[in-house]
Amino acid sequence: MENSDDTEEPPLPLALSRFQVSEEFGFLLPDPLTELPAPYSPWMELAQELPQLITSHQLRSRVHQMPQLSTQHLQGREELHLAHLVLSFITMGYVWQEGEEGTVQVLPQNLAVPYWEVSQALGLPPILSHADFVLANWRRKDPNGPLEIENLDTIITLPGGESLRGFILVTLLVEKAAVPGIKAIVHALGAVLQGDEESLHRALQELAGAIGAMSEALRRMHDYVDPEVFYSVIRIFLSGWKDNPAMPHGLIYEGVSPEPLAFSGGSAAQSSVLHAFDELLGICHRQDTAAFLHRMRDYMPPAHRAFVQELRGAVSVRRFVLAAGDARLRAAFDRCVCALTDFRTQHIAIVTKYISIAATKARASRAEPSASAGPSAGKPPAALETKGTGGSHIFTFLKSVRDSTRDGMISA
Repeated sequence: MENSDDTEEPPLPLALSRFQVSEEFGFLLPDPLTELPAPYSPWMELAQELPQLITSHQLRSRVHQMPQLSTQHLQGREELHLAHLVLSFITMGYVWQEGEEGTVQVLPQNLAVPYWEVSQALGLPPILSHADFVLANWRRKDPNGPLEIENLDTIITLPGGESLRGFILVTLLVEKAAVPGIKAIVHALGAVLQGDEESLHRALQELAGAIGAMSEALRRMHDYVDPEVFYSVIRIFLSGWKDNPAMPHGLIYEGVSPEPLAFSGGSAAQSSVLHAFDELLGICHRQDTAAFLHRMRDYMPPAHRAFVQELRGAVSVRRFVLAAGDARLRAAFDRCVCALTDFRTQHIAIVTKYISIAATKARASRAEPSASAGPSAGKPPAALETKGTGGSHIFTFLKSVRDSTRDGMISA
């Protein structure tokens, strides 16, 4: 019998698998299931038709006819994640079918109860989050092909056509680009514990490279997503019922709670990647910004949230670099902070194009006499013009996050 204590490599301080983080896919769900067991075909059939049912204003009536299914036949994390994805998309379609002027106050019991049960089983909130929308919503066209956008597709979709597909898949590629950086976190902490400056330098270089690759991936948003389609069609389906003027009282989950519940919509702030990098680099955000970011952790899968929390209590890489007094190590640390700052600056540019400029154009079109014609679902939303779908005041928040990241440089 081999004795693992004889190996030369010191044990790593964090085992990624303990936190359901994959060596190959990072925080992405590895090769998600695309079909639920037969008893759940009423959910799958509805989910596969969502774009048509929403645009033809038939989804709500179809949901009302749906049988209430027991969740007890769902087995394992993959089936639960697919069920959560399917019920999340159906819920967003149901709530926002008629646009922000035709919202509902009650999610019917046949949808609300199983959705609540699946959410409880996974430790996720009963609303569409980054964990559903991106992490669990992808498949390869050719199962043996590469994880490239040409070989990828979504499992479930909503109105928005190719732009929605592009938005999800580009975001997925940003998550995939982060994987070497996630592994570098583990190596960096191990190096600090061992007092190994050379290994730490190498890990910081890997981290800076990964963040740079994330920026490269994010730039592809411009190639795949039409700003007008994103703002006028897609964005409302990512909106929640907390801090949203269009649904000020939240949503009653019938059969779950007699009182309305409020949950934030999908947000990039729910991605565990940037939280993990912030914790490793010791980035300190302003109090109000930090409070929002911490609230977004409630929308992460619990194991990923635990990973970020573990980093919060880990040894300080920044303190080690400062104490080492090595100029090369300081420069490598600052390259990571600089790369993270650049990524956040690029995110601001994308939000400016896809929300701020698009909102200005939408306001102009609403002012035109012909704007009142047509179904409300086709009207650009106005309730969240200055807010993110997660409910934050978007530019104040993003600039605060970017600036406090920049402040984390040692040689600033």
